[in-house]
Amino acid sequence: MSSSDAIRVGVIGAGTNTKLRHIPGLQAIDGVSVDVICNRSEASSQAVADEFGVARIASNWQSVVEDESIDAICIGTWPYMHAEISIAALNAGKHVLTEARMAMNAEEGQAMIEAARANSDRVAQIVPSPFTLKWDKTIQESLESGEIGDLREIRSIKTLPMNVDSSAPINWRQKIEYSGNNTMMLGIYYEPVQRWLGREPSRVWADGSIYTDERLDPESGESTEVLIPETLQSIAEYSDGLRYSAHMTGIELGTGRDEYALCGSKGTLRLDLQSGELFKTLIGEDEKRIEPEASKIGAWNVEADFIESIREGTPVKLTSFQDGVNYMKFTDAALASYRKGGAWIEIKADG
Repeated sequence: MSSSDAIRVGVIGAGTNTKLRHIPGLQAIDGVSVDVICNRSEASSQAVADEFGVARIASNWQSVVEDESIDAICIGTWPYMHAEISIAALNAGKHVLTEARMAMNAEEGQAMIEAARANSDRVAQIVPSPFTLKWDKTIQESLESGEIGDLREIRSIKTLPMNVDSSAPINWRQKIEYSGNNTMMLGIYYEPVQRWLGREPSRVWADGSIYTDERLDPESGESTEVLIPETLQSIAEYSDGLRYSAHMTGIELGTGRDEYALCGSKGTLRLDLQSGELFKTLIGEDEKRIEPEASKIGAWNVEADFIESIREGTPVKLTSFQDGVNYMKFTDAALASYRKGGAWIEIKADG
């Protein structure tokens, strides 16, 4: 396919990120059109179509996948539909861009990989964790240079108020039938660590709590059991002794905390996502703010990368299905450890 060939995209699931990023991002690329919208209802599909000037809507996702005029599918649903739609779309000869998290669990993710391998001429891409894109290359080069020494610990802290109010209805991230093994934002904060290291941990430990056992489900109007932790602390241990510790909680009010720290034998890198700043401290020196070189600053380029991979045949960088399965194995292990009272869960190295 040449850079001038037209690409027609069907959108299945038009939530916040799809409307904010994917649809306008695709429409901004020459020769790319969003031709059909399929959301959860005809009314919501039509509203999105009207907002973005899309000519058609579909009443079900299967008709979008089967539409011979459509070249690529953008999936913006919650995780519970990612695997089914991705596999069907790939088998129908469509390129696939699916919203994160990859799937409900690693088993579904592996099935997605197998479909991608069986249709290797199709692009299969997952929307990447976006929070660290600006600094990823700078952090990777710092680790590779050895300036902070032997890496001993990586820590992330993310606090949210989403689960504080016990009278609030259940949200989709708490509904296991929509979210699967994805716990709050655990996976999307682990993904950059995977990106920086290029390797997986050997085992995972986790413990947490559910403080509000039941919440009102606004869809059914009935009380429903909460099965996904409202706060979780996890440790991923690597074969060389490195540990990644994550504090992920939905029970903190206020301005919250949002940062990473990479601690080595000679220094520490600290990425403050609230202020949008990266800091470095070496032994015997004060903490210094690090501004990435212009050529090393990463940015959101998801839709353009997807189209480039289709047109030029370039490999998917952010994020491949294999990378997605790797982070799903971590989230699966964390939830399994929590359910087993903090038992260590081994992670198999093979995909």
